[in-house]
Amino acid sequence: MTEDQDQAKWNVAEWHGRVLVDRNGEKIGKLQDVYVDVETDEPQFATVKEGFIDRHLTFVPLGGLQIGPDDLQVTATKDQVRSAPDIEMHGEELTQADESALYHHFEMNYTPINTESGRRLARR
Repeated sequence: MTEDQDQAKWNVAEWHGRVLVDRNGEKIGKLQDVYVDVETDEPQFATVKEGFIDRHLTFVPLGGLQIGPDDLQVTATKDQVRSAPDIEMHGEELTQADESALYHHFEMNYTPINTESGRRLARR
């Protein structure tokens, strides 16, 4: 990651509304929220709105994110994002079961932390 990308990484508030594209450059959607690991404060997932009639939020992993001048490119494919598990939000954090489902769907290593709530990702 370049110094500019590293600096932009911490300006996640500026990412709201930017277009997410997949690793092939196909548009996924506009970024709605960023979820960070509560232990490291690192961005882990973003949500995008999908669908035309029955719009819903879909999670997209941010690992390997490339920050461009006009968009944010993720390593997942558009098909992976479309087939991601549906997650119903209840508050600002994801449940441990929802986190596990997302990590497994995107073939990411998942190690839950030991907290009372069992949660590790929170919206920023």
